[in-house]
Amino acid sequence: MINKRILYITYDGITDPLGQSQILPYLKGLSAYGYRFTILSFEKKERFKEQENFLNNLMKSADIHWVPLIFTSRPPLLSKLYDAMRMRQKAISLHRKFKFDMVHCRSYVAADTGLMLKKKFGVRFFFDMRGFWADEKKDGGSWKIDNPVFKEVYRYYKRKEKQYLQNADCIISLTEAGKKEMLTWDSYNKAVPLQVIPCCADMHHFSVTDLQQKEKAKISLGVSPSGLLVSYLGSVGTWYMLQEMLLFFKKIKTVYASAKFLFVTHTPKEVIDKKIADLNLDNEDFIITPASRDEVPGLVKASDVNISFIKPVYSKLSSSPTKLGEVLSMGIPVIVNSGVGDVQKIVDEAAAGYVLNDFTEKEFTKAVQAIPFLLQKSPSAIREAVKHTFSLESGIQSYYNCYKKILA
Repeated sequence: MINKRILYITYDGITDPLGQSQILPYLKGLSAYGYRFTILSFEKKERFKEQENFLNNLMKSADIHWVPLIFTSRPPLLSKLYDAMRMRQKAISLHRKFKFDMVHCRSYVAADTGLMLKKKFGVRFFFDMRGFWADEKKDGGSWKIDNPVFKEVYRYYKRKEKQYLQNADCIISLTEAGKKEMLTWDSYNKAVPLQVIPCCADMHHFSVTDLQQKEKAKISLGVSPSGLLVSYLGSVGTWYMLQEMLLFFKKIKTVYASAKFLFVTHTPKEVIDKKIADLNLDNEDFIITPASRDEVPGLVKASDVNISFIKPVYSKLSSSPTKLGEVLSMGIPVIVNSGVGDVQKIVDEAAAGYVLNDFTEKEFTKAVQAIPFLLQKSPSAIREAVKHTFSLESGIQSYYNCYKKILA
């Protein structure tokens, strides 16, 4: 057994949906290799109350030590400084107790503490970058750069980003496009290994779709088994272009008059309903429902085609949409847009869908014309084509290979 101690720090909660799809499965897999994890996470109060017992039992079964702190949301900015201070203090006390061999930091907020542990105690620093976080905040409008305070916050994290890239023992990029961009940066230390690991999917959970499952799911939703059902999975807003997706569906309706649009989302229904009304679309054509992780596959398998439009801004070069791996694992063809990480390359190479170059009427027409071909795609063939890219086992193996090199 390897028996190396790892402190895993995340400002995202294990009780968050991404925590259970993009953190825990990897750490459970790596634990099987003999790595001993302590997770330091920040949890939303209500979610933590609901899931604490279940997750504690899950952690024990995987021999993972979990140290949850409660996430502070107010006041803005000051709450983040407070949480950062708590993160540093807790990490130091945990290191004094367990003497970690490495700190694995998920994104920038955690990386600040990881860099401190490296400089103060000589702990190896694993920077799981996840994406161009500071640029995402700017591109998404959370940090409005015309505001002097947010402008300084952005500059601060770009300076910190340089320190992380210079001092890490390993860096993880979610995409080849992000890696290619980083290789042009003066801030990147070319002596530091830079590995690409996308957001993988548990392909056992997101199993391949068959005709019986699709028909059963459609009937349960009150949709005709012979009618076209388009789906969208995940939250809307910020990056996810609700208006463009609805306009595209409007174009679909000109050819497929009975088509329905399924939203599997935790976004409040009234947000989507308002946009539907603004565009004079028929509310009867839409099914909007939240779902737990366990419920998602059964619902999405009702769909014939899945669509997802994401703003193709600079920071999205580094983005690997979790939903893409999940949907393609189920063998459902996709209609997506270019300019987002490796999405176009993955979809084109797997022959798994249609990629829009822009959101013009001309492109919408081409995409609608492609739907008959997409409906003929074999779900098993789509799944097999993306297995090497998106399987959880591939992701765990890639992390293991990085760990071995750093901790040799």
